[in-house]
Amino acid sequence: MALLTGKVAIVTGSSRGIGRAIAERLGKDGASVVVGYIQNAGKAHEVVAVIEANGGCARAVQANLGHVADIRRLFQETIDHFGRLDILVNSAGLFQPKPIAEVTEDEFDAIFAVNVKGAFFTLQEAARRMGDGGRIVNISSSSTKMNLGGLAVYVGSKAAGELFARSLARELGGRGITVNNVLPGFTETDMLPQDPEWRRMAVGMSALGRLGLPGDIADVVAFLTSEQGGWITGQSIIACGGVT
Repeated sequence: MALLTGKVAIVTGSSRGIGRAIAERLGKDGASVVVGYIQNAGKAHEVVAVIEANGGCARAVQANLGHVADIRRLFQETIDHFGRLDILVNSAGLFQPKPIAEVTEDEFDAIFAVNVKGAFFTLQEAARRMGDGGRIVNISSSSTKMNLGGLAVYVGSKAAGELFARSLARELGGRGITVNNVLPGFTETDMLPQDPEWRRMAVGMSALGRLGLPGDIADVVAFLTSEQGGWITGQSIIACGGVT
Protein backbone atom coordinates (compact mmCIF):
# COMPACT_ATOMS: atom_id res chain seq x y z
CA MET A 1 0.00 0.00 0.00
CA ALA A 2 1.30 3.48 -0.89
CA LEU A 3 2.24 5.59 2.11
CA LEU A 4 -0.39 8.28 1.48
CA THR A 5 -3.31 6.19 0.27
CA GLY A 6 -6.57 7.86 1.24
CA LYS A 7 -4.96 11.25 1.88
CA VAL A 8 -5.82 14.46 0.04
CA ALA A 9 -3.14 17.07 -0.67
CA ILE A 10 -3.09 20.61 -1.99
CA VAL A 11 0.21 21.66 -3.57
CA THR A 12 0.26 25.34 -4.53
CA GLY A 13 2.49 26.52 -7.34
CA SER A 14 2.70 22.99 -8.70
CA SER A 15 2.47 23.48 -12.45
CA ARG A 16 6.28 23.58 -12.68
CA GLY A 17 9.58 23.30 -10.85
CA ILE A 18 9.78 22.13 -7.27
CA GLY A 19 6.01 22.29 -6.81
CA ARG A 20 5.46 19.99 -9.76
CA ALA A 21 7.96 17.44 -8.46
CA ILE A 22 6.24 17.48 -5.08
CA ALA A 23 2.77 17.05 -6.58
CA GLU A 24 3.92 14.12 -8.71
CA ARG A 25 5.72 12.48 -5.77
CA LEU A 26 2.72 12.77 -3.43
CA GLY A 27 0.52 11.34 -6.18
CA LYS A 28 2.95 8.45 -6.61
CA ASP A 29 2.79 7.86 -2.86
CA GLY A 30 -0.99 7.47 -3.08
CA ALA A 31 -2.41 10.89 -2.24
CA SER A 32 -5.14 12.54 -4.27
CA VAL A 33 -3.52 15.80 -5.34
CA VAL A 34 -4.93 19.23 -6.10
CA VAL A 35 -2.50 20.92 -8.48
CA GLY A 36 -2.69 24.63 -7.69
CA TYR A 37 -1.61 27.11 -10.35
CA ILE A 38 -1.97 30.81 -11.11
CA GLN A 39 -2.08 31.08 -14.91
CA ASN A 40 -0.48 28.17 -16.79
CA ALA A 41 -3.46 25.83 -17.12
CA GLY A 42 -1.73 23.73 -19.79
CA LYS A 43 1.23 22.91 -17.54
CA ALA A 44 -1.05 22.22 -14.57
CA HIS A 45 -3.07 19.72 -16.58
CA GLU A 46 0.18 18.07 -17.71
CA VAL A 47 0.94 17.40 -14.04
CA VAL A 48 -2.55 15.98 -13.53
CA ALA A 49 -2.03 13.71 -16.55
CA VAL A 50 1.30 12.43 -15.21
CA ILE A 51 -0.21 11.63 -11.81
CA GLU A 52 -3.17 9.85 -13.40
CA ALA A 53 -0.91 7.93 -15.79
CA ASN A 54 0.90 6.57 -12.73
CA GLY A 55 -2.38 5.36 -11.26
CA GLY A 56 -3.08 8.35 -9.05
CA CYS A 57 -5.88 10.88 -8.77
CA ALA A 58 -5.45 14.62 -9.34
CA ARG A 59 -7.31 17.79 -10.17
CA ALA A 60 -6.02 21.20 -11.33
CA VAL A 61 -7.45 24.30 -9.63
CA GLN A 62 -6.57 27.86 -10.61
CA ALA A 63 -6.00 30.32 -7.77
CA ASN A 64 -4.07 33.58 -7.46
CA LEU A 65 -2.66 33.43 -3.94
CA GLY A 66 -2.48 37.21 -3.83
CA HIS A 67 -6.29 37.17 -3.50
CA VAL A 68 -7.82 35.72 -0.33
CA ALA A 69 -11.06 34.86 -2.16
CA ASP A 70 -9.07 32.66 -4.56
CA ILE A 71 -7.34 30.90 -1.67
CA ARG A 72 -10.64 30.14 0.02
CA ARG A 73 -12.09 28.88 -3.26
CA LEU A 74 -9.06 26.59 -3.73
CA PHE A 75 -9.69 24.95 -0.38
CA GLN A 76 -13.45 24.81 -0.87
CA GLU A 77 -13.13 23.14 -4.28
CA THR A 78 -10.71 20.63 -2.78
CA ILE A 79 -13.13 19.64 -0.03
CA ASP A 80 -16.14 19.70 -2.35
CA HIS A 81 -14.39 17.33 -4.78
CA PHE A 82 -12.41 15.03 -2.46
CA GLY A 83 -14.33 15.43 0.81
CA ARG A 84 -11.34 16.17 3.04
CA LEU A 85 -7.90 17.77 3.36
CA ASP A 86 -4.88 16.09 4.94
CA ILE A 87 -1.82 17.78 3.44
CA LEU A 88 -0.91 21.31 2.37
CA VAL A 89 2.37 22.05 0.63
CA ASN A 90 2.71 25.79 0.13
CA SER A 91 5.13 25.89 -2.80
CA ALA A 92 3.93 28.95 -4.73
CA GLY A 93 6.36 31.84 -4.78
CA LEU A 94 7.46 34.84 -6.79
CA PHE A 95 11.19 35.42 -7.37
CA GLN A 96 12.43 38.73 -8.78
CA PRO A 97 16.07 39.37 -7.80
CA LYS A 98 17.01 43.04 -7.76
CA PRO A 99 19.20 45.35 -5.66
CA ILE A 100 17.29 47.28 -2.99
CA ALA A 101 18.05 50.60 -4.71
CA GLU A 102 16.21 49.45 -7.85
CA VAL A 103 13.08 47.78 -6.40
CA THR A 104 9.85 49.58 -7.28
CA GLU A 105 6.81 49.77 -5.05
CA ASP A 106 4.83 47.64 -7.51
CA GLU A 107 7.54 44.95 -7.51
CA PHE A 108 7.64 44.93 -3.72
CA ASP A 109 3.86 44.64 -3.50
CA ALA A 110 3.73 41.83 -6.09
CA ILE A 111 6.29 39.68 -4.24
CA PHE A 112 4.72 40.25 -0.83
CA ALA A 113 1.23 39.56 -2.20
CA VAL A 114 2.18 35.98 -3.10
CA ASN A 115 5.04 35.11 -0.75
CA VAL A 116 3.68 36.74 2.41
CA LYS A 117 -0.06 37.36 2.07
CA GLY A 118 -0.53 34.17 0.06
CA ALA A 119 1.49 32.09 2.52
CA PHE A 120 -0.38 33.48 5.51
CA PHE A 121 -3.87 32.92 4.20
CA THR A 122 -3.16 29.44 2.82
CA LEU A 123 -1.89 28.52 6.27
CA GLN A 124 -5.00 30.07 7.79
CA GLU A 125 -7.33 28.03 5.57
CA ALA A 126 -5.38 24.87 6.34
CA ALA A 127 -5.70 25.57 10.07
CA ARG A 128 -9.46 25.93 9.66
CA ARG A 129 -10.16 23.05 7.29
CA MET A 130 -7.51 20.36 7.73
CA GLY A 131 -8.36 17.19 9.60
CA ASP A 132 -6.53 16.18 12.78
CA GLY A 133 -3.20 14.49 12.16
CA GLY A 134 -2.57 16.49 8.99
CA ARG A 135 0.68 17.74 7.52
CA ILE A 136 1.65 21.26 6.43
CA VAL A 137 4.91 22.05 4.64
CA ASN A 138 5.91 25.58 3.70
CA ILE A 139 8.55 25.84 0.96
CA SER A 140 10.95 28.67 1.73
CA SER A 141 14.55 29.12 0.56
CA SER A 142 17.98 28.52 2.04
CA SER A 143 18.82 32.04 0.84
CA THR A 144 17.09 33.28 4.01
CA LYS A 145 20.14 31.93 5.88
CA MET A 146 22.72 33.44 3.52
CA ASN A 147 24.02 36.95 2.90
CA LEU A 148 23.35 37.36 -0.83
CA GLY A 149 22.99 40.70 -2.55
CA GLY A 150 20.02 41.45 -4.76
CA LEU A 151 17.57 39.24 -2.87
CA ALA A 152 16.40 41.44 0.01
CA VAL A 153 12.73 41.56 -0.94
CA TYR A 154 12.62 37.87 -1.79
CA VAL A 155 14.38 36.62 1.35
CA GLY A 156 12.36 39.01 3.51
CA SER A 157 9.13 37.63 2.10
CA LYS A 158 10.24 34.02 2.48
CA ALA A 159 11.45 34.58 6.04
CA ALA A 160 7.99 35.82 6.95
CA GLY A 161 6.47 32.56 5.74
CA GLU A 162 8.94 30.59 7.85
CA LEU A 163 7.88 32.45 10.98
CA PHE A 164 4.19 32.02 10.18
CA ALA A 165 4.73 28.26 9.92
CA ARG A 166 6.69 28.01 13.17
CA SER A 167 3.95 29.82 15.06
CA LEU A 168 1.25 27.68 13.47
CA ALA A 169 3.08 24.51 14.53
CA ARG A 170 2.53 25.51 18.14
CA GLU A 171 -1.12 26.38 17.52
CA LEU A 172 -1.98 23.10 15.79
CA GLY A 173 0.18 20.66 17.76
CA GLY A 174 -2.70 19.68 20.00
CA ARG A 175 -4.53 18.33 16.95
CA GLY A 176 -1.59 16.23 15.85
CA ILE A 177 -0.95 18.47 12.82
CA THR A 178 2.70 19.05 11.98
CA VAL A 179 3.93 22.25 10.35
CA ASN A 180 7.43 22.57 8.93
CA ASN A 181 9.50 24.65 6.53
CA VAL A 182 11.71 23.17 3.81
CA LEU A 183 14.46 25.48 2.56
CA PRO A 184 15.81 24.40 -0.85
CA GLY A 185 19.23 25.48 -2.01
CA PHE A 186 20.35 26.04 -5.61
CA THR A 187 17.87 23.83 -7.45
CA GLU A 188 17.61 23.12 -11.18
CA THR A 189 14.44 25.02 -12.10
CA ASP A 190 13.63 27.88 -14.45
CA MET A 191 14.17 30.27 -11.53
CA LEU A 192 17.87 29.44 -11.46
CA PRO A 193 20.16 31.79 -13.44
CA GLN A 194 21.39 30.28 -16.71
CA ASP A 195 24.78 31.99 -16.66
CA PRO A 196 27.41 29.17 -16.80
CA GLU A 197 29.87 30.97 -14.52
CA TRP A 198 27.18 31.55 -11.90
CA ARG A 199 26.21 27.87 -12.07
CA ARG A 200 29.82 26.75 -11.64
CA MET A 201 30.00 28.95 -8.55
CA ALA A 202 26.79 27.39 -7.16
CA VAL A 203 28.08 23.85 -7.76
CA GLY A 204 31.37 24.77 -6.07
CA MET A 205 29.47 25.90 -2.96
CA SER A 206 27.83 22.48 -2.55
CA ALA A 207 29.49 19.80 -0.43
CA LEU A 208 27.99 17.25 -2.84
CA GLY A 209 29.36 19.00 -5.91
CA ARG A 210 26.14 19.50 -7.89
CA LEU A 211 22.98 21.53 -8.20
CA GLY A 212 19.88 20.21 -6.51
CA LEU A 213 17.05 18.64 -8.48
CA PRO A 214 13.33 19.22 -7.82
CA GLY A 215 13.08 15.55 -6.89
CA ASP A 216 15.60 16.06 -4.09
CA ILE A 217 13.21 18.52 -2.46
CA ALA A 218 10.19 16.33 -3.17
CA ASP A 219 11.90 13.49 -1.28
CA VAL A 220 12.20 15.66 1.84
CA VAL A 221 8.57 16.78 1.58
CA ALA A 222 7.42 13.18 1.05
CA PHE A 223 9.04 12.19 4.33
CA LEU A 224 7.57 15.11 6.28
CA THR A 225 4.07 14.42 4.97
CA SER A 226 4.24 10.70 5.73
CA GLU A 227 3.44 8.89 8.97
CA GLN A 228 7.17 8.58 9.59
CA GLY A 229 7.50 12.37 9.71
CA GLY A 230 5.00 12.77 12.51
CA TRP A 231 7.51 13.61 15.24
CA ILE A 232 8.96 16.60 13.38
CA THR A 233 7.18 19.94 13.69
CA GLY A 234 8.04 23.61 13.95
CA GLN A 235 11.31 23.03 12.13
CA SER A 236 13.11 24.62 9.18
CA ILE A 237 14.90 21.89 7.25
CA ILE A 238 17.63 23.14 4.93
CA ALA A 239 17.80 20.92 1.84
CA CYS A 240 20.70 22.43 -0.05
CA GLY A 241 23.37 19.78 -0.60
CA GLY A 242 25.64 21.29 2.02
CA VAL A 243 25.92 24.75 0.46
CA THR A 244 27.98 27.05 2.68
